[in-house]
Formats: sequence, C-alpha cells, structure tokens
Amino acid sequence: MTAAVTWAGIASIVFTATAGDVLQSRAMKEIGDLGAIRREQGLFQVVRRVVSSPRFMLGLFFMALAFFSLLVTLSWDDVSVIGPASASLTFIANAFAARIFLKERVDHRRWLAALFVAGGVALLAR
Repeated sequence: MTAAVTWAGIASIVFTATAGDVLQSRAMKEIGDLGAIRREQGLFQVVRRVVSSPRFMLGLFFMALAFFSLLVTLSWDDVSVIGPASASLTFIANAFAARIFLKERVDHRRWLAALFVAGGVALLAR
C-alpha cells in the first residue's frame, strides 16, 4: 500500500480510539465510583449502570472501530510503523481531546511529553 493509505488508516485508528476514550471517560465520570456503587448496591447494579449508559456504549462502539481499523491497517504495512505511530498519536490526540471536550487541565509536562512523542513519530515516518 502507499504511504498515504497507511497514514489514512493510522488517522482512522487515532480518531476512533480518541473518540472512544473521551466518551468512556465522560460516561464513567457520570456513572460515579464503581467501587462505592458495588459496596452499596451490589455488582448487578454496577453492570446495569455501565451497560445502560448510552455514552459508554457509544465509546465502546468507537473502541471496537479503532480495533478493527488497526487490524485493517496492519494488513497494509509493517507493525513497526503502525503500532508506535497509532499509539503515540492517540496519546497526543487524547491530550487535546481531554483539554477541549472534558475540560481537563493538561499541564506543561504532558504537552512537553506529547511534543517528544510527536518527534518520535516523525523519526519513524519514512
């Protein structure tokens, strides 16, 4: 496959994995402390709350899409390129998404780490 197709696959992995992470994070913050729920109401209530959360289920759908995108993209190019590129770019995208969508405070150390990760990906790119 061409480099453009490989990078389109990597972009698909990054987008769907980041969307899944953000949706699941928001859902778990809305659901609350699962340990406390289990102690107070039992394991069945924990499972019911999680599977009845539309945001969690949509996040799960996006995580499944990310996995299948990874499988397809691995059929196009080497794992030594796709694995590190998709994982590190997802790390960077998660930092941006956490800041924008979840209103999380992302400190300067995380941004610096994201910059180093981006540099590493640039070194991997052919």
